[in-house]
Amino acid sequence: MEDNRVSDKELLMARVIKDVEKYVDGCDMCQRMKNRTEALAGKLMMNEIPERTWTHLTVDFIMKLPLVAGKNAILVVCNRLSKITHFVATTEETTAEGLARLV
Repeated sequence: MEDNRVSDKELLMARVIKDVEKYVDGCDMCQRMKNRTEALAGKLMMNEIPERTWTHLTVDFIMKLPLVAGKNAILVVCNRLSKITHFVATTEETTAEGLARLV
């Protein structure tokens, strides 16, 4: 006959594990010194240098600005080769279709 009851030893071990997890979660040093779970990154590779202007762009939004003339965000479009930047006033509610029209 198998005994399906949990032994005192198993209960104690479960309690110890729970206490250790709680301690580690609250310990600043433990959080900073954790082993890495992800693989280390490889060597950095340079980005490809564009041959012509306006073929490689970076696009970003500056959000949560005060409302001025019905606009509360800025679309920033930067040419990666020449670093020429355009700032376009817009709203936070801009859709993907609206973004395509702005660019």
